[in-house]
Amino acid sequence: MPVSLTENAARQIKKQLEKRGKGIGLKLGVKKSGCSGYAYVLDYADHLGESDAVFEGFGVKVIVQEGDLGFVDGIELDYRREGINEAFRFNNPNVKGTCGCGESFSVT
Repeated sequence: MPVSLTENAARQIKKQLEKRGKGIGLKLGVKKSGCSGYAYVLDYADHLGESDAVFEGFGVKVIVQEGDLGFVDGIELDYRREGINEAFRFNNPNVKGTCGCGESFSVT
């Protein structure tokens, strides 16, 4: 499956959607950014577009635009708490390098 998520990530997405009061899932994308080339973008999805692919896990939908699939193919979305920090983590087998700050990645 091109996009998967852990149970922790699904739990967090459900929690955020419930708090928001609407939405069909989490939208995962990439944008050009940082010193390595690309950064992940997360947003809520309220509807599906014609070029959206939908992946489901643990009762949660993750939506990815077709143009971003090459960057996230095989990715596992996780949610972790480390000390006082908690955030989504991206386990992407396509990443060939990251920048020092951890904000961006490259796939070439």
